[in-house]
Amino acid sequence: MVRVVIVAVVVAVAFAVAYFAQRRAPDPPARSGTDRPDQLDRSDFVRPDAPWLIAVFTSATCDVCIDTWQKASVLESPDVAVQQIDFPRDRALHDRYVIDAVPLVLVVDAQGVVQNSFVGPVSATHLWAAVAEARGPRQ
Repeated sequence: MVRVVIVAVVVAVAFAVAYFAQRRAPDPPARSGTDRPDQLDRSDFVRPDAPWLIAVFTSATCDVCIDTWQKASVLESPDVAVQQIDFPRDRALHDRYVIDAVPLVLVVDAQGVVQNSFVGPVSATHLWAAVAEARGPRQ
């Protein structure tokens, strides 16, 4: 009877370890050779339940980043989460997604797929149009 209990405990521990190993954050997706990630893990960012995310990668030493962030921040809405990921404050996310050029704006859907992106300065018109195009016509 003692052996059965020991085996049951070992099996339960093995299942617990496997369960928690599967729940850990996945590695960032492979890149397609572009200067931006093709997919993000939405749980790494604010409001992962929002249908859309505008991720704005910036740097504290980048003057253009301030203007880009101001243009993107006004897109915040119930359907669109907007987050500034500033280097060095958010270095872990810059490293995780291998961001080496800023400003970088990513328009990301609910599944984490990058639908559009902008590297460098972007006009408000181009940014807002890209978000509107990605969201598609309202039903």
